[in-house]
Amino acid sequence: MIEVRTCDWSDPDGARLRAAMAVEIDERYADRDAKASPALIEALALDPGEVVFVAVATRDGVPAGHAALRRCGPDLELKRMYVTPEARGGGVSRALLDWVEQTAREDGALRVVLQTGDRQPDAVRLYEREGYVRIPVYPPYVGVPELHSICMAKTL
Repeated sequence: MIEVRTCDWSDPDGARLRAAMAVEIDERYADRDAKASPALIEALALDPGEVVFVAVATRDGVPAGHAALRRCGPDLELKRMYVTPEARGGGVSRALLDWVEQTAREDGALRVVLQTGDRQPDAVRLYEREGYVRIPVYPPYVGVPELHSICMAKTL
């Protein structure tokens, strides 16, 4: 059974999931990270004080996924969406996206926007399957070509 619970950024399960995500992303982009510009580092930074909503998903009681939202103008931006490798393909990402979209609607947002990278085709396929469409690169990712941003949005 998959359950999604809202929590604080400091939640220990959330922190572990974000750390696992960082390891996986670092491996995918290792060659680029070695040459990271200050603009790239700044664009990817996430100040926990900017985060307005956080959730952890569990499958059969085991932490399996994470998502957070921050304000991005009139929209909410999906940040740190992650599902553990062993939980992928089991509905955790769909449950997290349901939480994201419901939370955004309740907050009054008209869209959810997100940025992902070109080395995450699995994420792009998921978002496209769930109704997200590509949009132009938006701040803070504008002007950081080495980020190879894929930006997407879903109108709620």
